[in-house]
Amino acid sequence: MRHSRFLLILMMILPWFLIPLLGRRSIKRFLPATILICCVVKINNISAKKRNWWKFYTSIHPNISGDIPFILGPYLLFSLGILKLTYGKLTLFMITNAIVHILFAFPGMKLLKRLGIVSLVQMKPIQLTFLLTIRGFLLYGFQFAIENIKKNNILSKA
Repeated sequence: MRHSRFLLILMMILPWFLIPLLGRRSIKRFLPATILICCVVKINNISAKKRNWWKFYTSIHPNISGDIPFILGPYLLFSLGILKLTYGKLTLFMITNAIVHILFAFPGMKLLKRLGIVSLVQMKPIQLTFLLTIRGFLLYGFQFAIENIKKNNILSKA
């Protein structure tokens, strides 16, 4: 589709309008784990490109990988939002993540393919759902570890 680059830019920018809803304290609390998982996602995407799991047909710039708008837009902001809404309630976190991942892997990927942005090649939607679920566990685990480190530092200073 000829407007796919514009749609990709919108997809990267629009989630940032959620920032005021998150609040400063939540951003400060959950940003380290979110940045960590975004780095893991980028490393995973480098591996996925070599394995031909998916193919990006367009990007916002020829020198920028097609996955960057996804990582810096919806993935980063939704990770912050989901942690804010569900952290401390593991069951709710996993249910929320499962719903979001299933929606992304099945109808979301079909839509993105139709829009000429990205499509699955050597990976099936169910495999993508599994990969995204593992990332969800990692995100929650990173946050849990960060909270414990902060708690232990506070206790050791007392």
